[in-house]
Amino acid sequence: MPIEFRPKNAPPLLAVALLCAAVTACASGQKDPTPGQVDADKFLYERGSALLAKKNWLTAREYFRRLVDSYPQSPLRSDAKLGIGDSFLGEGGIGALILGANEFREFLTFFPLNPRADYAQYRLTLAQSRQMLRADLDQTATIETLSEVKKFNDNFPKSQYRPEIDRIYREARDRLSLSEFRVAMLYFRSRYVRGALPRLLGILKDDPGYTRKDEVYFYVAESFFKANAPVEAAPAYDRLIAEFPKSKYVKDARKRLAEIAASKTTVKR
Repeated sequence: MPIEFRPKNAPPLLAVALLCAAVTACASGQKDPTPGQVDADKFLYERGSALLAKKNWLTAREYFRRLVDSYPQSPLRSDAKLGIGDSFLGEGGIGALILGANEFREFLTFFPLNPRADYAQYRLTLAQSRQMLRADLDQTATIETLSEVKKFNDNFPKSQYRPEIDRIYREARDRLSLSEFRVAMLYFRSRYVRGALPRLLGILKDDPGYTRKDEVYFYVAESFFKANAPVEAAPAYDRLIAEFPKSKYVKDARKRLAEIAASKTTVKR
């Protein structure tokens, strides 16, 4: 068994560790490739992919990195670049997500026409989306996620990853709309409807697919009602009832409409 790499004056414990490592490599049949070895890049890629499947993120990344750095002409270099990004994405944590996103950006810069460019853009968008903060915190990462979604839709409209991108879009757009809604509600509860209404109406305009749209309709109507503008309030109550008949706000909307109708009757008298 080859142990010539052991230093002459190695301490006993280090010598044992080196010997055990050599034995393990021999037993497994998985030896690292030597410089110039045929298919060395293939070995590195397959080994990295196997470790990636086992969620051994760090070691998988080391194999992919060696391929990228040592075999610039390898046809597997681009796939190894994606493997590095995937290892960071699997690892998670804000630092790893930022590094992973950078790997996918570099892939798109160096391999823009690669058949897997849509995958890189999808994974970049996913990495960005996992950095989004709660709706009551800074929404910079959310805005950046929506920007990446747009790039994907512009460049890869027929990609197989479109359903996942649509899911990411809805999550990001909902979060941004909820953030705006919470600001509007601060104004509403402070009885400053002039501050609330533009934000509520902006949500309806910019995000017609908002998941909590019934809530926005209700507070648009309430804002108009409290501003003594029942003519503008009634249509919003009506749309809430028509589009979301099972909403928890329907009962209150019907009461408001009854109040508006009663006030019209009183005025006529």
